[in-house]
Amino acid sequence: MPSPHQTVDASIPATTSNGTPIQVRRSARRKRTVNAVFRDGVALISIPAHFSAAQEAEWVRRMVVRLEERVAGASDSGTGEDDLMLRAAELSRTYLSGRARPESVRWVSNQNSRWGSATPGRGTIRLSDKLQGMPQWVVDYVLLHELAHLLVPSHGPAFWRLLEGYPQTETAKAFLSGAAFASARGLKGEMGED
Repeated sequence: MPSPHQTVDASIPATTSNGTPIQVRRSARRKRTVNAVFRDGVALISIPAHFSAAQEAEWVRRMVVRLEERVAGASDSGTGEDDLMLRAAELSRTYLSGRARPESVRWVSNQNSRWGSATPGRGTIRLSDKLQGMPQWVVDYVLLHELAHLLVPSHGPAFWRLLEGYPQTETAKAFLSGAAFASARGLKGEMGED
């Protein structure tokens, strides 16, 4: 018997075109909206509980196409590693007088307890791929945080002074704390919709 979140209708594809499993989540709280995200290795499609099987099949097909278009356009939208290097240079110029010059900035999938990390001796920065899809000002904060570590390795007063110019520091820290709290408790999906 399939799990309550897996699709069972034969007209609904079981995987995306690249083989990612599709799961459908029906929500009684959701009245009209449909949402799709890649999360924990699956394409998660959230639909209202009242949708018929035909509506479910139609919306799953539509949303999988949207997800795949998003992924295909990722390099055009600033989520590729070249784009990360450009963004890092811009943030360094704007907030650190251009002093932080990383050798590389890349997305990684093996950081489960940190949003980012830096190795000052090598000039490398790694950002957790869990940041992808978060607001840009949150990603910018994490990237700027790691850039600051290239200049000051510890979290002492000199480090925090480097981040004083970024106007979203406290808001981004609160956002990330909430995301970490939810993730640690297995909370997923959208809150407060409908």
